Amino acid sequence: MSFRTFLFGHKTVSQTLFLQTLFKSCFFYFLFQLKRSPLCKEKEQFSLKMQNVMKILIYLFLSNCTNVLFMCVCVHSSMEICHPKTNITMCPLCDGVCGYWKLSTACGTARASHLFDNPATVFFSVFMALWAAMFMEHWKRRQMRLNYEWDLTGFEDEEDHPRAEYEFRVMQKSLKRETQSKHKVEKLTFRDRFPAYMTNIVMMLLMVGVTFAIVFGVILYRISTKAALHMSSNPTTRNHVQLTVKTTAAIINLVVILILDEVYGAVARWLTVLEAPKTDKSFEERLIFKTFILKFFNAFTPIIYIAFFRGRLVGRPGRYLYVFESYRMEECAHGGCLMELCIQLSITMLGKQLIQNNLFEIGIPKLKKLIRYIRSKQGAFQEEERQKKLQRYEADHFLEPFAGLTPEYMEMIIQFGFVTLFVASFPLAPLFALLNNIIEIRLDAKKFVSELRRPIAARAKDIGIWYNILRGVAKVAIIINAFVISFTSDFIPRMVYQYMYSPDGSMHGFVNHTLSYFNTSHFEVGRGTMDPLHLGFPVEVCRYKDYREPPWSSTPYEVSKEFWAVLAVRLAFVIIFQNVVMLMNDVVDWLIPDIPKDISLQIHKEKILLVELFMKEEQGKISVAERRAPSTMKENCNRRSNSSTHHTNSDNLDSTPHHTNSTSKF
Repeated sequence: MSFRTFLFGHKTVSQTLFLQTLFKSCFFYFLFQLKRSPLCKEKEQFSLKMQNVMKILIYLFLSNCTNVLFMCVCVHSSMEICHPKTNITMCPLCDGVCGYWKLSTACGTARASHLFDNPATVFFSVFMALWAAMFMEHWKRRQMRLNYEWDLTGFEDEEDHPRAEYEFRVMQKSLKRETQSKHKVEKLTFRDRFPAYMTNIVMMLLMVGVTFAIVFGVILYRISTKAALHMSSNPTTRNHVQLTVKTTAAIINLVVILILDEVYGAVARWLTVLEAPKTDKSFEERLIFKTFILKFFNAFTPIIYIAFFRGRLVGRPGRYLYVFESYRMEECAHGGCLMELCIQLSITMLGKQLIQNNLFEIGIPKLKKLIRYIRSKQGAFQEEERQKKLQRYEADHFLEPFAGLTPEYMEMIIQFGFVTLFVASFPLAPLFALLNNIIEIRLDAKKFVSELRRPIAARAKDIGIWYNILRGVAKVAIIINAFVISFTSDFIPRMVYQYMYSPDGSMHGFVNHTLSYFNTSHFEVGRGTMDPLHLGFPVEVCRYKDYREPPWSSTPYEVSKEFWAVLAVRLAFVIIFQNVVMLMNDVVDWLIPDIPKDISLQIHKEKILLVELFMKEEQGKISVAERRAPSTMKENCNRRSNSSTHHTNSDNLDSTPHHTNSTSKF
């Protein structure tokens, strides 16, 4: 069997579809403990499920509205940037063509960033981490319920037969060694697979390197495009440089991700075939692992760069870091990189779901069907006549073969990553995931019923390696969210300023506290702005976002003590957040039993009934034996008396001739 999953169904395709979509819809299904419908009623399954999903959508929409309202209330802290009296002159954002600018012009960006960068984000991240733990526990309970309802509680995985490719490799090895012993069983050892393993490692590293190279190419595109747009004579273009560059770069990343997903899928299959696993189960687990690693890096590498590396490898005015000695490394806007991270996440997530998960799933089978029709070289009339003569099962044979559930599960794993890994920077990810699943349920229904052949039923206890991948993603999500809150957002600097440096315990003066001073005469030759009078007056001192000593101190431009204080608090927050949330997850895991109580009681009752049945059978056997005992004893006694009489007569016959002989001899 190509993939081991839950029993698809007994006879109908709709039951097959239900199990395939069950894993998708249960992401938010358990949060509100909605009433479940029985598995046996096929027509009611999808209608009740859609009603439940719509209820969940309403609840989740209300919760997100509450979160957004709280964010809007917290926007007042960004008013310090937007205040007209905030007359802070900032250093140029690029060399040469960029000029000095006022901080108040970044008011819109600061307001938008603060919608996601506020104290509510921390609590929402904790909630999503607990949600992931509860989801895993719910899935185990749901899995146990399905096992019981479909009579799989005592099912053990059947031993897989060796694959044909594996047997062929073993036969080649036997022929090379000229060992044709019938009793010796040849197998592929680690030594035989060592070249394949080395090829796997090299190719995996190469594919990951290709992903990094493409991300670096997009970085160069952003840097060069930003400088070119700043040179434009159109004031509208110059005013929207940041938005234009961010949006176009995110779209380029999306296109590259969609293309490389197909390439990486083919490469992973080729590498798995090269290893020659022994069984189909081993083949599929290795294929899933390789595909997940490559697609995970492909989808999340641009996001990880924006979240953790962008704006930290810049340097400072007068000593910037350059790529190829001409391209200055890009830095975050004053509102931070969180807003750009949100844009990248939204475009990538929505693009993958709409294009790859929805359009491709319907479009590609239809395109393949059209290609098969063109290759058939039959006219419309002949095709119509042929369809009239064909039986239903013959017409289904011309549909696209069912390729397994691996692509469907991979979509859900990547979506689970978008929902949990960077939810601190994009709190609306769960809502978009739910909307996508509502649409995809109907698209998958059409695909399974009208575009694909009927899947082959297979019995399995669980979802296999996918559950371990889900647990790994949930654990990694806790660590990544801790680092996003600590290092990407301004949550920690705000707390440090409020409780350590603020004279009155308020956030007034926080913006000025995070800005350092730079003497414009210290710019390197040729690195300063071409228009020093861009603001209408000469600028002697400009500001930039960093914790450094001013130029008039004894150690100019060195890292200040505030930097080390903020860094220490950030690292402490990461450690505390990670351990506390993981401890809470363990508590949730301990509190929620893996087996539902009603299922446990039912299994216990069945065991008691089974034991009683065995006891009744044993008692029946004993009573039958007791009834047969008297007659058996009489028969045994008669047999013993007959045998003793027979032995006595034979002894007498044997003794008489012996006595006669002795007498005559005497």
